[in-house]
Amino acid sequence: MKIEVKDERQKLSDVTVKVNRQDDSSEAYRLCVRGDALRFANLHQASISKYLQSVLLKRNNPDSYYGLGVSYKYLGHFDKAIECLLKAAEQDSTKFDTFYELGICYLLSGVPEEAIKMLIKAIVLNPDNNEAQIQLALAHEIVGEDDLAMLIYDKLIETKTGYLKAYAHKASLLICQGKYYEASKVFFQIIKLNANYHRAYLGIGVCFENMNKLSDAKRYYKKFLELKPNSKHADFVNSKLEKLRKKHSVTNPFEIV
Repeated sequence: MKIEVKDERQKLSDVTVKVNRQDDSSEAYRLCVRGDALRFANLHQASISKYLQSVLLKRNNPDSYYGLGVSYKYLGHFDKAIECLLKAAEQDSTKFDTFYELGICYLLSGVPEEAIKMLIKAIVLNPDNNEAQIQLALAHEIVGEDDLAMLIYDKLIETKTGYLKAYAHKASLLICQGKYYEASKVFFQIIKLNANYHRAYLGIGVCFENMNKLSDAKRYYKKFLELKPNSKHADFVNSKLEKLRKKHSVTNPFEIV
């Protein structure tokens, strides 16, 4: 009889534990969803509180750790972000977003070598994601592997003809290498695809100025200002134009500009 009573009590205890665990799991999920909603509303500090509560109830939920990592990233706490995202990756190694965000956080932390590893993992999971490939190319640039970066830009241009960001980054890399003529050709390709892509005109102006084609440089700087008069680069471009005007007045005072 005692044995039967003991068994019944044990069964009751087991049921209670199961119910409590289910309640904890349900509440952890609810808190994670709430954290997501706050994060999507850019309320990152508030979202962290919800994610932490979720993690306390359920420590093996990759979604909570992912949300925590992204929120910490937006608040500039990159070390904490990386720690949380690595935990998310440990629990679920199949999510592109986790490895992509890890790559971004390592870049922001000034550790491009680790960024390259994570971005490669992200691209293996999602080979068609253009942004991950651009970030991988930038990481290669930072570590001085310009040839690998250029290969990525060229491959994107070849396979994603309308993806202007790849053209722009390739042109910027060419400028950094002092290849102004080659860079200008890429910028002209951009204009051919989209005549209103204002940054291309700024890039052409920089190229022509460095090639000592000053009249052409002025024309493209002016075109940039026409398209984007309130740009954050407007003061820079106006100072360039003023400098070019003074240079023209000294070198050829009779030229009509």
